[in-house]
Amino acid sequence: MKLPAILFTLFIILVIILADAGILNRYIGSIYKFPFGDKAGHFILYGVLVLLLNLALFRSYPNQNRNWLVIKCGLVLTLLIGLEEFSQKYFSSRTFDIVDLSFSYLGILFFSGVSILIK
Repeated sequence: MKLPAILFTLFIILVIILADAGILNRYIGSIYKFPFGDKAGHFILYGVLVLLLNLALFRSYPNQNRNWLVIKCGLVLTLLIGLEEFSQKYFSSRTFDIVDLSFSYLGILFFSGVSILIK
């Protein structure tokens, strides 16, 4: 379960780098053409990331309390995602959006709950 988590993390980092460079819109600009497409992307991408990370943590630390692992992972991701969203103020090709950040956080909450339910 570690490899999918690592690969998906690298994918997210690549998406962020391409977006910061202003390249991403050329390839997935159509996501902005339907209502809330960008928001759904934040929800799903960060949700899947937290899910994969939580499942990897469950396997790596089987004797640890799953709820605490989920909380710790969620808090770290919440901080990193908040910093990344805030950093968009410094890129001309990006815009800080509190709604994007909210959907990212909702994805973390929802998929954290899903990861706890998976046995």
